[in-house]
Amino acid sequence: MLKFSDLALSPKILKAVEEAGYLTPTPIQEGAIPAALAGRDVLGIAQTGTGKTAGFTLPMIHMLARGRARARMPRSLVLCPTRELAAQVAENFDTYSKNVKLTKALLIGGVSFKEQDQLIDRGVDVLIATPGRLLDHFERGKLLLTGIEIMVVDEADRMLDMGFIPDIERIFSLTPFTRQTLFFSATMAPEIERITNTFLSNPERIEVARQATASETIAQEVVMFRASRRDRSASEKRDILRKLIEREAAACTNAIVFCNRKTDVDIVAKSLKKHGFDAAPIHGDLDQSQRTKTLDSFRDGSLRFLVASDVAARGLDIPAVSHVFNFDVPSHSEDYVHRIGRTGRAGRDGKAIMICSSPDEKLLDAIERLIGKAIPRAELPGVKSPAPQEDAAPTASEDKPRRSRRRKPDTVEAVAAPQDQTPEPVQEQSPAEKPRRSRRTKSAGKPAEPTTSTAPVSPPAPVAAQETVVQAANDDAPKNRDRGGDRNRGRRNDGGGSRVVGMGDHMPSFIAMSFDERRTG
Repeated sequence: MLKFSDLALSPKILKAVEEAGYLTPTPIQEGAIPAALAGRDVLGIAQTGTGKTAGFTLPMIHMLARGRARARMPRSLVLCPTRELAAQVAENFDTYSKNVKLTKALLIGGVSFKEQDQLIDRGVDVLIATPGRLLDHFERGKLLLTGIEIMVVDEADRMLDMGFIPDIERIFSLTPFTRQTLFFSATMAPEIERITNTFLSNPERIEVARQATASETIAQEVVMFRASRRDRSASEKRDILRKLIEREAAACTNAIVFCNRKTDVDIVAKSLKKHGFDAAPIHGDLDQSQRTKTLDSFRDGSLRFLVASDVAARGLDIPAVSHVFNFDVPSHSEDYVHRIGRTGRAGRDGKAIMICSSPDEKLLDAIERLIGKAIPRAELPGVKSPAPQEDAAPTASEDKPRRSRRRKPDTVEAVAAPQDQTPEPVQEQSPAEKPRRSRRTKSAGKPAEPTTSTAPVSPPAPVAAQETVVQAANDDAPKNRDRGGDRNRGRRNDGGGSRVVGMGDHMPSFIAMSFDERRTG
């Protein structure tokens, strides 16, 4: 079995590692440390809890032991997505470099700029920072990155989720091209792969586990439930959480409860306190001093339940966490892997339990596809699970085609007036006595429907006979006329046939006579 003494580290570093209680390196450390000591770029892909932090801190301390930093020009840079992770990396440097004279500075939000400027002005060998605060110092002219020899990006996939990728690209452009880059991530999204192809030079790829997999030492469960009413869903979920904690009381020494939203973090923590559980919230809206105090209380065992947002899901090394409760199903599948990675660390056994309501089943399916296996369902007394959806056989009524009421009048009209029926022409009438035509008939350019019988048309009749025919046609005209007929009155009708134009019911008889009749008469 390989030991740390076989990795060509300096005796002072080996002594500090031994005093910390470590004898054998983890797989990611075994692959990353020799490649980094050889001066190569490293691309490390491993799940959380596998010792990635020591995988880059130990070779950095070894390579930076010789030399001295200049004012405002740090020799190495470590970028972390959150304040808590940056503070944890700084603690690791203090642990492993206690026998080596190296200076460091921690640049995170929530701390005075003045104190950080004083450290930078004296010169630091190791600069540990979050991207936002680092760029703040650079834009104020208090920091130069032209002296960076080693650059580390930790939890790069979390950087992507938090929107730090543009800042990371800018920081890369401010550092020398000759730097050595150590790039670590738990998952490898396409955007992360693009950055590694751009800024890493022929890196040594070290992948100790399949991407986006959970540790085998973590027992996983999911409790499915359906709320009795929509407005009671949140309160019933909190009741299920308390029942799960009571069920695991014998084995649960401490636990982290994860929520998707900051408001839910405060509500859940307050609810647990109300029911007698020792709980405290932690999320990004709290002051840094309060966040640090809460984490310290959870680490030393004085706080049993830590209710957190995803700010605490990445990189926090709290070895003795026995349980992780997912109050909400994470929106991003990768976050599930990082959340449950807070338990079962360093070979210990852990348990992760998730509460899934009916609207979150699609997110659960995405998580199971990501980790490559189904999460076992757990039954909890008093919890109403969603009924399984079964394919019911079609009934007799479902087999029959449904008729649309809207199309029914069209069918009747088609029967009443077949297409092949040839309409007979009718006697021309005066505009005042003729039935009004709808706009649809005129726009279609078709003759109006016949309103008289299909008997042959007789030769022109006298005026009295014409008035009789007109009156009969008006009696047979449809009553529900289109309103457009009023607007079309008086307009020229382009239909075929001659037309008698007169003055209505009082038309003189000589006007209806033809020209030949008037000349001969």
